[in-house]
Amino acid sequence: MAAGKEVEAGVRAALASALGLSDERVAGFTDDTPLFGALPELDSMAVAAVLTELEDRLGIVIEDDEVDGEMLESFGALTRFAAAKTDFPI
Repeated sequence: MAAGKEVEAGVRAALASALGLSDERVAGFTDDTPLFGALPELDSMAVAAVLTELEDRLGIVIEDDEVDGEMLESFGALTRFAAAKTDFPI
C-alpha cells in the first residue's frame, strides 16, 4: 500500500531528524524494533520532538491524551499509530 509506505517513510524520517539518528540506522528498523526505553536517544525529553516531527511531516495532530507507552514501544507501534491518524473517514 503506497500510503502505508509513505507513513512508514515519514516515521523513519521523523525519528532520524528528531533524534539525530543516521538514515542507515533507521532504515534497519523493523516492526519489532523497540524504541522508548531501548533507544538511548529517545528519552522523555525527545518524545515531544519526535511527535512534533511526525505532525509536521505527516500533517497530523497528536493530542496529549493520545501519547502513551504503547505507541512508543516499537517502530511498528509508532507507525501504526501514525497511519491511523492519517486515515480520516470521508
